[in-house]
Amino acid sequence: MDPNAGSGSKASATASRVLESVKSVARVQDSELQRWHKTFDANAKTVVDGEKYHRFLDVDQFVNAIAPSGDLTRIGRAQFAILFRVADSAKRGRVSWDDFTVFQTLLKRPDADYWIAFQYFDVDSSGTITFDEFKNVFSANVGRDAIPFDFNCDWVKLYLGKKNGTHVLGYNEFTQLLKGLQGERLRQSFAYLDDNQDGFIRPDQFKRIILEIAGHKLSDAVIDRLPTLTTLSPGGRISYSEVIAFHNVVREMDMVERVLREATAKSKDGRIDEADFMNHAALSSRYSLFTPMEASIIFHFAGRGVGGQRLALIDFAQLLDPRWKAPGDASEVHNIAETLSVGLLHQVGESAYHFVLGGIAGAFGATIVYPIDLGTTRMQNQRSTVVGQLLYKNSMDCVRKVFRNEGFLGFYRGLGPQLIGVAPEKAIKLTVNDLIRGRAMDPETGRIKLGWELVAGGTAGGCQVVFTNPLEIVKIRLQVQGEAAKAEGALAKGAVHIVRQLGLVGLYKGASACLLRDIPFSAIYFPAYSHLKKDIFHEGYQGKRLSFLETLTSAAIAGMPAAYLTTPADVVKTRLQVEARKGQTHYKGLTDAFVKIYREEGPRALFKGGPARVLRSSPQFGFTLVAYEYLQKVRSLYPFKEQPREVQTALTSGPSEDIAKTRARNALKILLDVHGDFGRRSSV
Repeated sequence: MDPNAGSGSKASATASRVLESVKSVARVQDSELQRWHKTFDANAKTVVDGEKYHRFLDVDQFVNAIAPSGDLTRIGRAQFAILFRVADSAKRGRVSWDDFTVFQTLLKRPDADYWIAFQYFDVDSSGTITFDEFKNVFSANVGRDAIPFDFNCDWVKLYLGKKNGTHVLGYNEFTQLLKGLQGERLRQSFAYLDDNQDGFIRPDQFKRIILEIAGHKLSDAVIDRLPTLTTLSPGGRISYSEVIAFHNVVREMDMVERVLREATAKSKDGRIDEADFMNHAALSSRYSLFTPMEASIIFHFAGRGVGGQRLALIDFAQLLDPRWKAPGDASEVHNIAETLSVGLLHQVGESAYHFVLGGIAGAFGATIVYPIDLGTTRMQNQRSTVVGQLLYKNSMDCVRKVFRNEGFLGFYRGLGPQLIGVAPEKAIKLTVNDLIRGRAMDPETGRIKLGWELVAGGTAGGCQVVFTNPLEIVKIRLQVQGEAAKAEGALAKGAVHIVRQLGLVGLYKGASACLLRDIPFSAIYFPAYSHLKKDIFHEGYQGKRLSFLETLTSAAIAGMPAAYLTTPADVVKTRLQVEARKGQTHYKGLTDAFVKIYREEGPRALFKGGPARVLRSSPQFGFTLVAYEYLQKVRSLYPFKEQPREVQTALTSGPSEDIAKTRARNALKILLDVHGDFGRRSSV
């Protein structure tokens, strides 16, 4: 045997993996080029030059090709023309396919924002930036009414030397200049507006500074409220410390959001105060992230000027999201009666929507686990050798005998009535639970107290008995007919016959046991399901949405304790609802059944079929809840469905545009940090 055979096969396998990896990269690159070509062709114009055809993008077409339709940072559409000058490296006033490909490749760089800014300032394409280039490009993008910037200051000289000196900036040096430029502009702007040099400026002057430096990072609500910063300290004016603190908050907004999300997620009531924020920030880093003044500023704008509040994450939305818009004012409602009627119709429509989805999901889950349900019923109805005949040794023996005696279809005996009844049963349970939880939930935090969770689940379980009891008594009698027919030679009866035999009152035989089972079952199940999703799988944390497997696991695990702990009530319900055969004990009611089962068969009899109930209820509710939640996500089924209030920012929701347009937007951020008017005026 060749000793090198093993190593040769390993080398071959490695080579195959490398080749497949190369092919995969090539496929991705080809797909990317195809997207670029499609975008270019959709926007380019064609020019005939003799017998040749040339396709290119002018400024407007270029902006259409690269600008996102929905912008996350309040960037004006015209400002994307900044990137045209970078893409048009030959300065021909047009961008060819080759230019477009180079530009898109450039945007893939991890430092694309700094690289774009460098090329924009590098007017002569020399690979370096001189003092004059820096000054001229900056000045060309700033209006006459802007706060002046002193290019002869000591800060600029530290980077570029004295005016007209020989020191020029390479790429890496230029990035450091840009990073510190905002701080210098802030210092100069404050000094320029502080006329009497007393260390204070007026609120309107503070607003002017922030609009020039960071206006694109703030929502309209925060911009309108900027002058209120003066209320943090007496005197009616704003100090340099407060200006710096506010700027630090804006500059570190991503970290502010992370701390807020983590702190509110860990808070018991979903709300935090300044102390909670500072404590969590201290635990999140080895160094102090925020000063007390910065924390006060964050809570000032989130709390709309009211101090000492415990705020929910939604309260910080106007500070975290530049796109944030205030909810519609109540004064805009012209016809109150009409609004109330529309709201009522909307509530009825949404309830019907939940009811239909619950029915579909319930039928789906019931069908999957029905064979287990049949086995559970047979095992629970089986009396001990003292009371009656022992038909099945265990659950597996039951499965084998059902298949042998009744065939595969025997596992689905009674499924028809089950499906007819399970739709309203599960629908009313899910609808009532959602309804009560929705009313009891804090609209700002999305939290609900445990007591209300138990009430919602228990009420949902109690309401479903109206449909559950008639359904189950018919289903159970159909399920045990197979064993009765085999043992006694009796003819099987249909569902209609059973309903007629029982009558309206008989259909609710064992209802007390059914209530005793379903109320605690739902009271355990729904809170457990909710907390598994939130506490174990962290649903909603930083916008996380659970996968199919995580949702199914949460729903399945929640069903295990709920199913097993309510088994005694289910055993009693089954005994009460099954028509007793000759020689079997008859039960007068709920208490009588409990006492007789305990005396005649022992305490273990009350948990007969418990494992089978877990095996049935766990996957049934797992698939039911998964189907219900996934159906709810299809908004086209009910487009008017109200969505919960959420804080959606760049940290939690990626833009819907393709990645190329996202990179184009991000490439402008550094230039807008230089001045908010970049790209709004004629460029050099």
